[in-house]
Amino acid sequence: MSIKEELTEIHKDVWELPSSYKKEMLVPARLYLDDEGIKDLEDGAIEQVSNVACLPGIQSHSIGLPDMHFGYGFSIGGVGAFSNRTGVVSPGGVGFDINCGVRMLRTNLTEEDIRPVIKELNDELFRNIPSGVGSKGKIRLDNEEIENVLDFGAYWAVANGYGWEEDLEFLEENGKMEDADSTKVSDKAKKRGIPQLGSLGSGNHFLEIQKVDEIFNEEVAKKFALEKDSITVMIHTGSRGCGHQVCSDYLRLMDKAYKKYSLKLPDRQLACAPADSNEAQDYFKSMAAAANYAWANRQMIQHWVRESFETIFKRDAESMEMSVIYDVAHNIAKKEVHKVKNYETELIVHRKGATRAFGPGRKEVPSVYKNIGQPVLIPGTMGTSSYILHGTDTAMKETFGSTAHGAGRKLSRTKAKKLFNSEEVKNQLQSKGIHVKASSQPIIAEESPDAYKNVDHVVKISDRIGLAKLVGKVSPIAVIKG
Repeated sequence: MSIKEELTEIHKDVWELPSSYKKEMLVPARLYLDDEGIKDLEDGAIEQVSNVACLPGIQSHSIGLPDMHFGYGFSIGGVGAFSNRTGVVSPGGVGFDINCGVRMLRTNLTEEDIRPVIKELNDELFRNIPSGVGSKGKIRLDNEEIENVLDFGAYWAVANGYGWEEDLEFLEENGKMEDADSTKVSDKAKKRGIPQLGSLGSGNHFLEIQKVDEIFNEEVAKKFALEKDSITVMIHTGSRGCGHQVCSDYLRLMDKAYKKYSLKLPDRQLACAPADSNEAQDYFKSMAAAANYAWANRQMIQHWVRESFETIFKRDAESMEMSVIYDVAHNIAKKEVHKVKNYETELIVHRKGATRAFGPGRKEVPSVYKNIGQPVLIPGTMGTSSYILHGTDTAMKETFGSTAHGAGRKLSRTKAKKLFNSEEVKNQLQSKGIHVKASSQPIIAEESPDAYKNVDHVVKISDRIGLAKLVGKVSPIAVIKG
């Protein structure tokens, strides 16, 4: 019997798997999907959400979001919130690409300004921003500097001339998690991070020049300084080999820790430790340091984006109003205060392939957005739209202030390479007016738009349920893939 037969639709597009499904479940599992999404979903992904519901100290319910699919331990598109007293911390609830995230810049340029120079601009960006498997950044750090990056994140980058001080206000955590401690990061992770800082990487990471196609909410768009037909830039990358190594290091540690603390787990990939244990606290400090690395990485790439635009347009970035709309993290654990059973409670919220979607009034939201909630950035594929939404009170009540993070893959990279031809994909995109550059031909096939779920569909579910409300839609003009 399929696990789907155990699901009950408790509201439109909200499904629940009761805690009676398996005796180890402490809370129900809740999925935010429509009928089509449920039909297409792997049973294994639902099983993973039910497994998370078995972890000690989990609050309210385990969560699967509209783009959810099978992952490592936690489903991708999964959220679990745990008591900071009785709960656990699990590297599988964050993933290997710690603080993989998205940053968006606005400009006062239009498509008319961009089209005549699009090839030159994309070439300049490609020269300026290293990308691809094992790509190395343009700067070289020593051991002391990598520790400063891990401890201070985007603050380090700005202090060293990579960007503007006002950028920091519009980054989650202002680009620096206070719990970060570089002494908890292994030498191997530091060595992997030293050459890669300031690089895009590979896989689904990208840099995209976009135009604003549609505005759904004029009032909020005005607050975000978004205008129809204007040009935006989106940067999607994370903590590179440094974050991957941090996850690998602590998964090995947690594999011993859960046995040491006699934790019974439904899946070894959920290896974890009690939140107050040395193992959990060391992982959290190391994870925060890797998250800081990712914010510094995006900050440096953003700086080189501005420089590239300045070279091509012979104007300074300030005159082109190249300011940050927002920067969101997709794979991260955060200490946050949420209302549980009418009490304000400090939790450790694990978001894996999930975007924070804090609503109005939260202290974490920049002051200029305080009355409307934070910007939520949901990227599509290199051939489809991406979206800007805003956080809501509904998300705060339903999903600990979380929503989907993107389209979500429906085909593995291996299968995509077998099904799609890189040159054909590139030509199809070119026929739509999308200029693509990639560090290797196979990545174009792997990242074919047809390898992903329909981002329009994912976003509409988030909007309909109210986890994040639509503000605007952007479409790609030029793309750089790692």
